[in-house]
Amino acid sequence: MERARLIAGLREFAGAALVERDGACFLVDPGWGERERAQWAALAARRPEDWDGRRGWLCVPTGGSSGVMKLARHDELTLGVAAEGFARFFELERVDAVGLLPPWHVSGLMAWARCAWTGGVHRAARWREIEARRDRPAGAGAFLSLVPTQLARLLGDAEAEAWLRGFRAVFIGGAPSGLELTRRARAAGLPVALCYGSTETAAMVTAQRPEEFLAGDESAGLALPHANVVVETDGRVAVAGAGLFRGYWPESRAEADGRWRSDDLGEIDAAGRLRVLGRADALIISGGEKVNPAEVEAVVREAAGTAWADVAVVGVPHPEWGEEVVALFVPGTAGADTEARVRARVAEGLAAAKRPKRYVPVAPERWPVNASGKRDRVALRMLAG
Repeated sequence: MERARLIAGLREFAGAALVERDGACFLVDPGWGERERAQWAALAARRPEDWDGRRGWLCVPTGGSSGVMKLARHDELTLGVAAEGFARFFELERVDAVGLLPPWHVSGLMAWARCAWTGGVHRAARWREIEARRDRPAGAGAFLSLVPTQLARLLGDAEAEAWLRGFRAVFIGGAPSGLELTRRARAAGLPVALCYGSTETAAMVTAQRPEEFLAGDESAGLALPHANVVVETDGRVAVAGAGLFRGYWPESRAEADGRWRSDDLGEIDAAGRLRVLGRADALIISGGEKVNPAEVEAVVREAAGTAWADVAVVGVPHPEWGEEVVALFVPGTAGADTEARVRARVAEGLAAAKRPKRYVPVAPERWPVNASGKRDRVALRMLAG
């Protein structure tokens, strides 16, 4: 697909979420807090030194491997390779999809892109309408992408489960699914397909087929034909292929061997299926969104001022969200209204997925530190749980 046609389609698909500036296109989340908006504005104002407007002109927001906002650079070539690889993997000439995830989420973007590249039909839907049973577009022969949180909310609703069974496949990615969630989905006979990918890889680079999931497979499936997925000696998942992003705006990728290295830990079994084992960093993945604890801690500290002597943000397992964001704090010279004040300020400064769902007070003598005097995050997670 030529660039002009792709941009015209993006304007219709993304609407106000697409911002065009001097030959570059940026996908933005209207729900960002002031902190995210400031980060985006600072990045978007810059330009690559060798900018010619031809490569990496479409910028998709991501937490990157650090959780701090980055803009992954894609274009008609990277998206096209990923869309065509998907169609080849599922042996389809035309891809149809119901689009439930937003355009600034790479899975929402690629659900549309696969349809656009193959001449398929993309039907936009709204999560609130789906959840409230008001509007559930027919899924016969189509694909649907959900984050684990959404699947968890639909399970147990007989009408919703019947609707999900009408799809060719329901992709689940973006966060750890958990054995309990997949067990329930399998018991309901849902055509789930677990998958693995990221903004940097133009969404999925490995996937199951629904029959494999229903037979009991808990892996993220085999590599799609356009991607080379390996696990390196340190246990990290690495990906190579023409669908990879061009770099984080305004820089370009500089890996000598062409691979992008994630912070996800994994293993590949004898059949070539990828199993994702967790994260190599402190990043929290809640409801499919990456959350950097340091970023949240900075906002909470600023809001609390001297009222709290110390603050830590951790992720703890949650049956619906995958992980729940929890803030722990050491009370200082605070008044009783400090937590309410902090919550209000955090709501202004951060997107909903990053806001702590719980605030846990910890007495100074119980605040855990390790032998080097640094905060013991394992112990903090235990306190939060």
